[in-house]
Amino acid sequence: MAKTVKDILKMIEENGIKIVDFKMVDINGQYRHVSILAENFSEDTMKSGIGFDASNYGYAVVEKSDMVFIPDPDTAVIDPFCEIPTLSMTGNAMIIDTPENRPLPQYPRNIVRAAVQAMKDMGVADTMLILPEFEFYLFDEVNWSVEPNCIASSVDAKQSYWNSAVEGKGVIVPKQKNYHIAKPFDVSYECRSEMCLHMKDMGIEINYHHPEVAASGQFEIEPQLGEVVHMADATMMIKYIIHNTALKHGKTATFMPKPIYGEAGSGMHVHMLLMKDGKPVFSDDNGYAHLSETAHYFMGGLLKHIASLCALTNPSTNSFKRLVPGFEAPVTVGYATSNRSAVIRIPAYAKSPEKRRFELRNPDATCNPYFCYAAILMAGLDGIKNKIDPHANGWGPYDFNLFHLPEEEKAKLKGLPTSLPEALDALEADHDYLTAGGVFPEELLKNFIKTKRAECSEMSKIPHPAEFDKYYNL
Repeated sequence: MAKTVKDILKMIEENGIKIVDFKMVDINGQYRHVSILAENFSEDTMKSGIGFDASNYGYAVVEKSDMVFIPDPDTAVIDPFCEIPTLSMTGNAMIIDTPENRPLPQYPRNIVRAAVQAMKDMGVADTMLILPEFEFYLFDEVNWSVEPNCIASSVDAKQSYWNSAVEGKGVIVPKQKNYHIAKPFDVSYECRSEMCLHMKDMGIEINYHHPEVAASGQFEIEPQLGEVVHMADATMMIKYIIHNTALKHGKTATFMPKPIYGEAGSGMHVHMLLMKDGKPVFSDDNGYAHLSETAHYFMGGLLKHIASLCALTNPSTNSFKRLVPGFEAPVTVGYATSNRSAVIRIPAYAKSPEKRRFELRNPDATCNPYFCYAAILMAGLDGIKNKIDPHANGWGPYDFNLFHLPEEEKAKLKGLPTSLPEALDALEADHDYLTAGGVFPEELLKNFIKTKRAECSEMSKIPHPAEFDKYYNL
């Protein structure tokens, strides 16, 4: 049930709220915020909004940067990490060049809403449901230095195998043997349980949490399927909760895809399905893996555009250190049932028609979730519109482990980009499916590519510690 201004004022009064906090999102998918005294919150706040300079958020030019942020009352939650009672809301950025204001096209939340409208306008579905899986590391300590005379990083997790000589009680997890491991080895159980309880309090339903493969403090929290705009908001809040709860427990959380050499990387696999009039669009008892022709076309769109999608779903240089053979991360453009080596996996356990779906396995949580989910939807819609058949295009189904193929067979397969510059090149060449209907503004994509190219250039100039190991004594 949608909340009203009266509902918000009631929440403020009943919970003794002193501060109302407005959380906004920049181009990188990071929270920024502005706070006001609760006594100054009124119906006019919801109508007129809060002014801000959008040029500092990375997606608006200075000449057109004066915007207003309009809170969405349905996102109102009590922030458990503020000592002073605080009510938190996210919302939408608007341009103040008309009496009514109009949505800022570059604002991330407006983009995913525009993608949903494009789906409705096509008539193929009225709802997209997604389920992102959140893999992350919890460390007891992290340090790094990027100085002219010191380029280094170090992390520590007390239960990790490298502490076997110093931990003192034998509570050590062997390398790559952390999956579902129980107490006493699961030392962050209470921390993660608290995370999930905070999420539930904020209206984010959770399926489960558990230790992941990497022995050095890797874990997963999986929410339930939810409407795509809600889940984009939830993604931001889940990361916020994980970071803040970790600090409360004396730990530090990271969603870096590959923080530790030789251990499993952290992804954010995205499960998805479409609904129309309450009925599943992707279900067909007679189709491969019980998926409909529409579902296959949607997969075809994802696979056709996967290289350019990677620029938005995997937008860090570290992302491509995860997308390598030898672990469970996908490297092959293809689809299959119950096969984690293909970039699209159809879970065999999703048997009921309303749960039949597939997951895209390459994304990671360094992405801006609003861009990521909107881009996935637009690629899928392009596949439906143009009837892109993944089987006819030679993308599968690959119902065998692609990692175990002979090298000559592997050479015939198409792979994901191996670097961020390669993904950016693909986005530059292939983005018409994103700009269709004005969902992704061309100006935003150009600015995104320019910003990320500068980031890649900067990273490429920094000597790596491993280069000293390889080349120092030559």
